[in-house]
Amino acid sequence: MSRAISWRYLYELGALMTRAAPPAVDLRTTIGVTELQNPIMTASGTAGYGDELAKYVALQDLGAVVVKSQGIEPWPGNPPPRVHETPGGMLNSVGLQGDGVKTWLADELPALTRRGARVVASIWGRTIADYRAAAEVLHDAPAAVVALEVNLSCPNLEGHTMFAQSPDDASSVINEVVDASSLPVWAKLTAHVTDILSVASSVRDAGATAVTLINTLPGMVLDLDRRTPLLGAGGGGLSGPAIHPVAVRAVYDVHHALPDLPIVGVGGVASGAAAVELMLAGSSAVQVGTANFADPRATSRVLTELAAWCDGHGVQKIVELVGGGHD
Repeated sequence: MSRAISWRYLYELGALMTRAAPPAVDLRTTIGVTELQNPIMTASGTAGYGDELAKYVALQDLGAVVVKSQGIEPWPGNPPPRVHETPGGMLNSVGLQGDGVKTWLADELPALTRRGARVVASIWGRTIADYRAAAEVLHDAPAAVVALEVNLSCPNLEGHTMFAQSPDDASSVINEVVDASSLPVWAKLTAHVTDILSVASSVRDAGATAVTLINTLPGMVLDLDRRTPLLGAGGGGLSGPAIHPVAVRAVYDVHHALPDLPIVGVGGVASGAAAVELMLAGSSAVQVGTANFADPRATSRVLTELAAWCDGHGVQKIVELVGGGHD
């Protein structure tokens, strides 16, 4: 088996082991004030606008569909190549391409609403004003939009940096978004900081009802023949099973230090077992990202495997897992 396909093999093996129907386990979970029928969501940027997965997954059966991040204005993203498979997942340099939050609200959200999906919108910006403006557009979003995820940590925006990396900047953004939005606000953070606890604490104090941990990590692949970076923008964001232990550690540490702060875990979730691990570390819900590229049915499969694991281990309510890995 070549190292380039080994992670795909893991997904395919998990699919073969999936039971036909989930057992009777109470999968309901709560993220702050947001109640979900189960803890499995897509991860922002890995399922497009969401409706693309509808022919593979019953979107209304997921906890929520987290859509790709949108800014206040359209943005073309990075030059190609944008995606490269790695031994442990994927390196992407899409660069937050999108038509802008206003276009998403008018043209893309209705398809998800018609399917009965619960939706988590995602926004990004380079300034506090950018974030506030995007949040204001979503102030009166339809009831299908149950939360607003604020992307504070994308590592692959060509020629620019995300505005909010430090605790002070992150809290400033969240303050403005909370003030401008009627939605529960989740702050999406990176583990690529000196002290993730201080950033998590700052966004909590600024009014975030939850944090999403973690975003992709900076990485690079070189073209050995040309002796130049392989991706069009140079570096990119590493995702997939390779970063799963980093995500588990980040969730574990934040939950240990801030046990009252709800966490959405994301990073290398390719199976129900990986979802269980993040929940035991302290997350109340889990997002499935890179696995969607290898298997567009991944979210449904992970949900079924998660329920089967609970049934096999005597777990009657999914919330029993949250933080169960701590003494």
